[in-house]
Amino acid sequence: MTLVIQGQCIDIKDGICTTSCPVDCIYEGERMFYIHPTECIECGMCESICPVDAIRYEDELDAENAIFARINREVFQAPTGEIEEPGGWSRDMAPRRDHPDLPPRPSLATQDN
Repeated sequence: MTLVIQGQCIDIKDGICTTSCPVDCIYEGERMFYIHPTECIECGMCESICPVDAIRYEDELDAENAIFARINREVFQAPTGEIEEPGGWSRDMAPRRDHPDLPPRPSLATQDN
């Protein structure tokens, strides 16, 4: 059962999880990080170090965050439907395009209220 990054990571992107991953399967997106579903070896190192408690095993996701299992998987899907295998994340890579189902950024008016 792979690990999944949930919504708590959106617009936080602390990134400490990437330093603990022994296989570099955590990739930076524009607004959050994503765990590659086939590169993850399920060691749990990232889960134990995440400062915003955003990482869970897929079978531990609550109903509100269950969508993130699909989001983490689909962000690596090629147009053909196959999972892309980038071979490990590095800091010099451009961020991956975020999944379209991420909630929109809060507006400035919403943040001030």
